Amino acid sequence: MALLEAKGITKIFGGLTAVNDVTLSVEEGSIVSVIGPNGAGKTTFFNVLTGIYKPERGSISFDGQELIGRRPDQIAATGIMRTFQNIRLFGNMTVLENVLIGMHARLNARLLPILASTGGVKREEAQARERARELLAYVGLHGKRDELAKNLPYGDQRRLEIARALAGSPKLILLDEPTAGMNPNETAEATNLIRRLRDERHVTVVLIEHDMRLVMSLSEHITVLDYGTKIAEGDANVIRSNPRVIEAYLGKGAAGHAA
Repeated sequence: MALLEAKGITKIFGGLTAVNDVTLSVEEGSIVSVIGPNGAGKTTFFNVLTGIYKPERGSISFDGQELIGRRPDQIAATGIMRTFQNIRLFGNMTVLENVLIGMHARLNARLLPILASTGGVKREEAQARERARELLAYVGLHGKRDELAKNLPYGDQRRLEIARALAGSPKLILLDEPTAGMNPNETAEATNLIRRLRDERHVTVVLIEHDMRLVMSLSEHITVLDYGTKIAEGDANVIRSNPRVIEAYLGKGAAGHAA
């Protein structure tokens, strides 16, 4: 059974069909990419998977649970975490505090014990801080935990987003353009980190990405969207030689030449 099974997902805004009858199956322990030109519906599809948008049609099953109708925080609690195309950190909070926020769904303390500052609350807080420090070390930010998030270089902010997502102990992480704006060295480091998430942390990964070299080197399975519709899927060899994919990215002339 697939870890994530999205079937027939359709999302309409007014008269615009942003996602049209898209199906995606993600096996546990895999790295899957969703690619396509700008405006293809990729981020909208992620927003449906995480409960930000409710689809007009379709079903989403994750680890045997139906997700349609659940709030984003409820979906996060099932084990799906994500990053965003536009970085969404709390800029005036420290790097460590940003990671602690990612643990919210996994903490047990409630309001009255927190106000009373009980021993259990203090122990849980200490454990959370220790785990946050460990995650920051894992993504290469251990020495920057007390800096304000807004003061981090761009590549470090991307890594912080991943650390915050990991703080929720995900089974599946959705990465929306994780290397956008990075230089070649930062992209190579990010590629290695994504591979380590799967191999060392046993987290299944689905990513939206425009860097085709990264996509082809990392992905076991690739789904291609164009104008909200799935036009192709398969491994890297299948995708790179598909005329419809070439046409979507480069135009009909290029597709005809490839054929």
